[in-house]
Amino acid sequence: MKTYLDVAVRVVALQMWGWGVWLILTWTVTAQQLVEGALVALACAIALAPLGHVTPPWRLFDPRRVAVLVVLVLASLGRIIRANLDLARRIWTPSRPLRSGMLIVPTTAKGDGDLAATGLLTSLIVDNQVVDLDRTRDALHYHAIDVPDGDYEERAESVNAPTERLLTRLVRPSR
Repeated sequence: MKTYLDVAVRVVALQMWGWGVWLILTWTVTAQQLVEGALVALACAIALAPLGHVTPPWRLFDPRRVAVLVVLVLASLGRIIRANLDLARRIWTPSRPLRSGMLIVPTTAKGDGDLAATGLLTSLIVDNQVVDLDRTRDALHYHAIDVPDGDYEERAESVNAPTERLLTRLVRPSR
């Protein structure tokens, strides 16, 4: 049974997430925008609170999560820069062999949020773009600019496995 405190915490968490999204989407910091965003976020939070559990934003400030989040951002940024430089080199040097194609790699992500984060983060890296998900085989399908060598498991190490390991540590930090 839900207590009033549980519902209140859920409303506050939803309101904070909603207000953050509002600020990112409007990208304006005037008094009117701040108040209007807070009120819209509060109305949405009250409407959405009965639908289920919400991870509160203050859980991001757990020191174990902050460290992993920084590593995830830096690792993803490094892979994005490296992939963009490699793509630029391929464009400027058309004689380089191009082995594009579809790639199927295993995934350890199980939840919807884990899969969505893995797909989004790995698709920011221009080498591979997620195309499909096969939940029955726990596999992600990617379109790859340059299909890596190796077997099924080895290919995952160059596409999604490093990101999934960091996301697992972010979502479920060790005690």
